[in-house]
Amino acid sequence: MEIHLVDGTYELFSHFCALPSAKNAAGEEVAAARGVLNSLRRLAQEGAVHIGVATDHVIESFRNDLWPGYKTGDGIDPLLWSQFPVLEDALRAWGVKLWPMVEVEADDALAAAAKKAAADPRVDRVIICLPDKDLAQCVQGAHIVQRDRVRKTTRDEAGVVAKFGVPPASIPDYLALVGDSADGYPGLAGWGAKSAAAALAKFGRIDAIPDDHREWGITVARAASLAATPQRDRELARLFRQLAVLRTDVPVFESVDELTWQATASGTPPEL
Repeated sequence: MEIHLVDGTYELFSHFCALPSAKNAAGEEVAAARGVLNSLRRLAQEGAVHIGVATDHVIESFRNDLWPGYKTGDGIDPLLWSQFPVLEDALRAWGVKLWPMVEVEADDALAAAAKKAAADPRVDRVIICLPDKDLAQCVQGAHIVQRDRVRKTTRDEAGVVAKFGVPPASIPDYLALVGDSADGYPGLAGWGAKSAAAALAKFGRIDAIPDDHREWGITVARAASLAATPQRDRELARLFRQLAVLRTDVPVFESVDELTWQATASGTPPEL
């Protein structure tokens, strides 16, 4: 059994940017929502049977209380924002398992679903249909993987290490150091992808990086100045790591059987 997990927010944004405007009989903009539905139909045509979709019903989450610069819904085009409820209603009508998130994010729901599905002995593979770097922390061997459906590539644990220089467990620490502009936190001054990967490949966690760079035993550019940063801003780094860690305690389903999608490959999406 394979489980496919889809970020409806990511898909909606992607289709909004890629598709020309289209309105329904009521004059409402629906192009992006239609694009997501057709994308799911293609997923079914490719053989997917067990599918779960998460959306950000509200963009803000508990992370906004932790960091004032964290991403918000400000600036979202009203024509895009208006399609979130349209998409969610259509997915429910189509029989797709949906998690519309309010206090946590769609990524948290996907992380929770991946962990729970992977624990079921009937599940051979969990496929997170999203290439975002924060979801890389969920990858486990070849059992939980990320798939970029546009580029038709799949990233397992070895692929995460090849891409970022650190294993999945260190991805939150990596993001805490280098930052994540999409989510609105900057990381620590002076740290880049190479220096963060080099330090974390050796120590694994931010808190394990010694304050004294002479203890690092690795070659990192500007080691002395970088070593001072965790010492000076270790609390800030811990905060950014807290932002980067995805929640896996979100209620998503009792059994993976709930993800069985009744729509067949020839199923027609709901009329929008």
